[in-house]
Amino acid sequence: MVKRRITTSLAAGAVLALAVSGAASALAGHGGHGGGKHHDQGSLETVLDGLDGPRGVDALGHGRTLVTETDGTFSLVLEPRHHWHHWRGARHGSAPRKIELGQVPTNFAPAIAAGRHGTIWLLTGGASPDEPAADNGATLFKWRPGWAAPVAFADIAEYQESDPDPYDLENLPADSNPFGLAALRDGSVLVADAAGNDLLHVSKSGDIETVARLKPRVVETPEGLPGAGTPATAEAVATSVTVGADGAWYIGELRGYPATPGTSEIWRVRPGTTDAVCDPERPWGSCKRYADGLASIVDLGAGKKGIYAVTLSKLSWLAVESPTPIPGAEIGGLFLVRGDHHGSSWRRHGHGGGGTTSITELVPDQLTLPGGVDVADAPYVVGPVFGPGALAKID
Repeated sequence: MVKRRITTSLAAGAVLALAVSGAASALAGHGGHGGGKHHDQGSLETVLDGLDGPRGVDALGHGRTLVTETDGTFSLVLEPRHHWHHWRGARHGSAPRKIELGQVPTNFAPAIAAGRHGTIWLLTGGASPDEPAADNGATLFKWRPGWAAPVAFADIAEYQESDPDPYDLENLPADSNPFGLAALRDGSVLVADAAGNDLLHVSKSGDIETVARLKPRVVETPEGLPGAGTPATAEAVATSVTVGADGAWYIGELRGYPATPGTSEIWRVRPGTTDAVCDPERPWGSCKRYADGLASIVDLGAGKKGIYAVTLSKLSWLAVESPTPIPGAEIGGLFLVRGDHHGSSWRRHGHGGGGTTSITELVPDQLTLPGGVDVADAPYVVGPVFGPGALAKID
């Protein structure tokens, strides 16, 4: 089940890739500070290491960042040179502080998003029936300061049973593996479901509706796989969502088997859209293709400069899973995607989805299996998604 692999069997492949490559346990491929700054590609600085499989990240600004870890804990990271006396457990000093806020039942780091009035949203992925967290899989949780623990707010799996994927290729049209999360100003949230291949809107009262469905795409089978060079139909696998500076909703996709690099897309829909179809053959209308040409997108963030896309591996998630070690499979990427034509970058055409976008890789080859990105005064990234990891930022 390709759509499950990003949170289950991918773990084994990730561990193998790290072991074979000898990659550092820190997010930065070269540890601590990254290499020198090149043009507009930025430099990588570790904010806090010692995290366990971090994936969820929400940058709140002014040195405050929310992160999640493998066991479901979510914490607030406070950077030095800021005054945080109003946060319990905070104290002045030169080292960053991690204040644990709570935990949700899972064995894979949940997505996280800060909402209104101190609300924090957490999203667990789909779990196999034999997993300890199965009863709490595919669930949206809500937490506020002072609460003893997060409370279940919406059952995503239950909704997907009544809203099957009409483009499913795995004979599991009602499967659910919620993966991406974004909080909206009105108190509602957006959820990207990697198994349902859709974007969902969860209202303040917990009602769920489908915003957009992502159709499969015909891709060329990569070298090294059976049928190399021949066309294959691959599911979208919606992993991520963010709200752009323009207010639009952006959806990122992983690309299912055969996971051909360069075939992951970013889609754009207007707020309030329902039942749109994101169609690679007709990438316009209520769901427009914003960018193309990426590989294995696992998270999106938004800033004034554009949309930031994190790719688990520039060679694809399938390369990470390969039983035969593939050199460089553990190297992921962070890309700034802009709808203008400025900056040192390479370009990918939207083929009717809004013209030409520019795509710039930031801190090239310095990220090891990154899991998440968000933007405040600077872009923040977390990873590796399995094993010892870190929170870092790009200057």
